[in-house]
Amino acid sequence: MINFFGKPGQKILQDFNRETLTYRVLPHLIMDVLRKYFRLEIEGAENIPRRGAALIAPNHSGYSGIDAMMLAHCVYREARRVPRILAHHFWFLTQTTAIPAQKLGFTDASFENGIKFLEKNSVVIIFPEGEKGNFKPTSKAYQLQEFRRGFVRMALKTQSPIVPTLIIGAEETHINLSQVRFTKYLRGVVLPLPLNLLPLPVKWKIKFLTPIYLPYKPSAIEDNALVHEIAMDIQEQMQDALTEEVQRRSIFF
Repeated sequence: MINFFGKPGQKILQDFNRETLTYRVLPHLIMDVLRKYFRLEIEGAENIPRRGAALIAPNHSGYSGIDAMMLAHCVYREARRVPRILAHHFWFLTQTTAIPAQKLGFTDASFENGIKFLEKNSVVIIFPEGEKGNFKPTSKAYQLQEFRRGFVRMALKTQSPIVPTLIIGAEETHINLSQVRFTKYLRGVVLPLPLNLLPLPVKWKIKFLTPIYLPYKPSAIEDNALVHEIAMDIQEQMQDALTEEVQRRSIFF
């Protein structure tokens, strides 16, 4: 009998490349089931660039990270492109979590990793809110936390478009009561205090907005004021669109 839980099981994971595991095994076993479970609706898929580098910048919600997996799966299904997900540092604290995370297409979120994939003309998924977005209490649902600036600098340096993206429904899928911050042992990692572990059957919608092509040269990454202004403008645009979508959806979500 194959041991799926000990070292042989880990060896099985290592033998899969991330494309095979994420987009051939999981879609048939899990992701397609979740699409139906969440009654997923997709809008604006034509805004995903079919070639060249691109940054997909969504709101972050639901502590489990299902939003990242569902979004990546949608990008692949709709555009036939394999996205790279810049993920929370928590996934890479130990080899036990780092190996599966890497096989699932997750990469430790850093400026260097983002640039590396964009320079290879990849689609990169980056959550500008960071962990403050998906680990925020559910009482602050759909209230965007302050965007970090790294995604703007990545776009400027590689001259890549930014595709603002909205995810509606993930906030209610997992209820988060609060945040717990570990400063001494886990290098400042923020973790959630969840109410439920199994996802609730809430209807999801993923909407890709019009790509933003920044009219600045790569040297603009040195202009901190400009980078800040761009990040805040994109956050404001996304917040307005997100609020409108939430107000328009049925009360029976």
